[in-house]
Amino acid sequence: MSGEYDRLREVLLSRQVELQQRLDNLKKDATKKASADWSEQAQERENDEVVDALGNEAVHELHMIGKALERMDEGEYGSCTACGGDIPPARLEVMPYADLCVACAEKQGL
Repeated sequence: MSGEYDRLREVLLSRQVELQQRLDNLKKDATKKASADWSEQAQERENDEVVDALGNEAVHELHMIGKALERMDEGEYGSCTACGGDIPPARLEVMPYADLCVACAEKQGL
């Protein structure tokens, strides 16, 4: 890697740590003992669904970050995994784990 993506690597690594901490906190919350009050238990179950959704999003983003870091290590970062074309730097700035160029992302409905 030539160094042009060093800043983006740092962004990805920082986000990776942040997401892992979030997941750890979600796991702690999920293992809390349920309330004895039935109405509070119902509210806790609704909250559990939200926590599960947040956890799933974090896991997905962590996976995407891991793949981006692998592409950096392999010298393939910044290339579309579908067509092989360049991913515009502006797209990588907004979504540093992007693996598709804009055209391919639109074709896939992303």
